[in-house]
Amino acid sequence: MEERPSVLMSYLRVTQHMSQQFRAHFGKLNLTFPQALVLNVLGEEGPLPISVLAERTGSANSTVSGIVDRLERLGLARRERSEHDRRVIYVSATEQYRLLHQKAATDVSGYFNSLLDTMTPEDRAMVAEALYKLDNLLSTAERTVRLDGDGEAPQKR
Repeated sequence: MEERPSVLMSYLRVTQHMSQQFRAHFGKLNLTFPQALVLNVLGEEGPLPISVLAERTGSANSTVSGIVDRLERLGLARRERSEHDRRVIYVSATEQYRLLHQKAATDVSGYFNSLLDTMTPEDRAMVAEALYKLDNLLSTAERTVRLDGDGEAPQKR
């Protein structure tokens, strides 16, 4: 019987494969991975405040703000003040980004969807459910560490 790698090693390998595909795709657009990540979130979720964008990308507000500065200079993102609360500034992807994104030859989500389409519906559902559970577990652990401040993983009860 074939020995399976640990969950951690499988996770690391999958994220490495995904990162390579994202880098290849967005490299064609002359974007760094962090810039592409910010634009991808903006493209999927629409205009967002910097704080929400930072949360969605797992980055600090100051980091995302610097990335947005560079994206604005490239004409790929823009900041706009909220009409309802002038203190809130939203960031959005521009039409220039959308056109550039459409011209890219490799569609990352299409690539992964085509791979997943080779799996049975049951296996796809199992992978989706496992990733959902892992994401929730990691999010809970992050919140716990932030609250506890000790940097230790939560103990099993």
